[in-house]
Amino acid sequence: MSQQQQKIQNPEMQIPKTPQMNDRDFINDILAMEKSMTNSYSVALNEMSHGQLYQDLSTVFNQTQDCQRELYNVMFQKGFYSLEAADGQKLDQTYQQFSGYSSQFPYQQ
Repeated sequence: MSQQQQKIQNPEMQIPKTPQMNDRDFINDILAMEKSMTNSYSVALNEMSHGQLYQDLSTVFNQTQDCQRELYNVMFQKGFYSLEAADGQKLDQTYQQFSGYSSQFPYQQ
């Protein structure tokens, strides 16, 4: 399979090439902010001791994470993100490699 065939991408939305921010710039900026916020919320949740505050922040974290995912989906739909198709053989090899590690877990399921 050629490199071109492995790309998964929607047609890119046409945007003006000007110094002013365009739709792609705005969405990308908001997505970066959402990623930063979920990272910060995650750290705060890991260190939180107050139960009700933890629950409240967990709700906000989940809403922020959902927003981040929706923004990513918009960018993918507009062709601003592309993915590469996974090679089935490489997936199998990676699965075999890491499935062996489960025997090293301290608590077996």
